[in-house]
Amino acid sequence: MSDTRPIGILDSGLGGLTVAREVFRLMPHEKVLYLGDNAHAPYGHRSEKTIQKYSLQCVKYLIGHDIKMLIVACNTISSVALEQIEAAAKDIPIIGVVLPGARAAVLRTAEKKIGVIGTHATIRTCAYTRAIQSIGSDIRVFEKASPLFVPLVEEGLVDRDVTRSAAQHYLYELIDLGVDCMILGCSHYSLLMEVIQGTVGTRIQLLDSALWTAKEAQDILTALKLVTSSKNSGRDESRYLFTDNIDEVERRTLLFFGGRLSSVEYVNVNGGL
Repeated sequence: MSDTRPIGILDSGLGGLTVAREVFRLMPHEKVLYLGDNAHAPYGHRSEKTIQKYSLQCVKYLIGHDIKMLIVACNTISSVALEQIEAAAKDIPIIGVVLPGARAAVLRTAEKKIGVIGTHATIRTCAYTRAIQSIGSDIRVFEKASPLFVPLVEEGLVDRDVTRSAAQHYLYELIDLGVDCMILGCSHYSLLMEVIQGTVGTRIQLLDSALWTAKEAQDILTALKLVTSSKNSGRDESRYLFTDNIDEVERRTLLFFGGRLSSVEYVNVNGGL
């Protein structure tokens, strides 16, 4: 059985392109329908009610375009609105980024102390703590909001003194607490991997939620026999939809995606293309 429909990927903006990049690395023939709600980004400082409202608008739009799976690539949305999204999506397989990262961390912690960094909204929900402790109830979880990382990445300030100073400010507390694994609980943070690793040292293993989410997507598609039989490049056949200025999007894709996007389009999620 083959299913050539696209994988839907939802994000509040550009950060989910890091998940798309991992999807193409693992499944080069799968095509993606990406929707970034950059008109309302960033989501991290918004109320839960507002995040749920914007997320459901985007989900309904993607469902209307015949996707075979939905990846919620935003940690904030996964933490705040996944239950509502699952209800709206009905029979479509849904993957958030929280549980895959939590599973990976539980398997790798020897000290049973896991650190999590993310936006205010993600940390406020304690979603990672609940996910981790549902797997290993004896594991201690220390969550730390790190809101400055997102605008620093958005401005391209990845390898700068100001970013290293922010990393020290946020992460030294987790180092002192003795964590041996740290989940990068925001899709932007994978771009700061080198800076974060340089700050925390090699004793602490960093876990990129983008990578583990893509791996879980691959496993689910294989189990459900939804893998495409196409031998074409999924990356070339994919579409990337955004709810605001696409000129700005095209200037930033090299940072998040490692290359140009094949088809960038503006979309009104309430009124179609």
